[in-house]
Amino acid sequence: MPRPFSLEYRVSEDPTALSHAAAQYFVDCTRAAVEARGKARMAISGGSTPKATFQLLADPAQPYRAMMPWDRMEIYWVDERCLPPDHPDSNYHMTRVNLLDHVPIPPEQVHRMRGELDPEEAAAKYESELRNQFRLEGAQAPVFDLLALGMGDDGHTASLFPHTEALDEMMRLVVANHVPQQKYDWRITLTWPVIVEARELFFLIAGEAKADPVHRVLQGPFDPDTLPSQLIQPRSGKLLMLLDRQAASLLPAPDAGGVGKMEIHR
Repeated sequence: MPRPFSLEYRVSEDPTALSHAAAQYFVDCTRAAVEARGKARMAISGGSTPKATFQLLADPAQPYRAMMPWDRMEIYWVDERCLPPDHPDSNYHMTRVNLLDHVPIPPEQVHRMRGELDPEEAAAKYESELRNQFRLEGAQAPVFDLLALGMGDDGHTASLFPHTEALDEMMRLVVANHVPQQKYDWRITLTWPVIVEARELFFLIAGEAKADPVHRVLQGPFDPDTLPSQLIQPRSGKLLMLLDRQAASLLPAPDAGGVGKMEIHR
């Protein structure tokens, strides 16, 4: 059922500035979660833009690394390709080599999707892990403190691709999704009813190729089978997009501080 929400979009001049803005946002949300609840549970996505952000978070020459309460963080994944953990196209592998290998997060606080398993088995095991870690009962869903998403040129997010079966899943927390249009055609993904429960939910998007899908998702007709990112209607009532200037080029111009706001009603 569509629900209205408030969108804030913060526009950075270029991808480098965007990565710094995202790193600071990770720091701010993590510290706030630890202060409020004693730990920070975050679900992260893959991609080139998060990669640059993770490199900043891990760099001892940058201020972010020293500000992060690494020992109080728990890392989960939004989605994963069905690949071994050492495969260069694995989301886990990207995160490990750019972040996890360089920061003091206890290994038991890193919860990866096991892409090397049969897809259905991997999804079932990850759902079981979420239920155990969050101590869920019945139809409860996990509530992540921070959940980071990207958006594809086709309007997909997580591994919720256009016209795939995962878009219709309402009950499960994690599913295997067959995506025949992709090189790696089996994916494991959180379902959208889980994603929208996050306390802080944001998209991190860069590049000219993303301008049209961002515009269509936010300002076009509601057609989530074609534009799955339209399913992301946060239960909190607020959504943040961190964009570079090119990705934001078809949205209403932000204010002098680079901030735009929009009320989304479907």
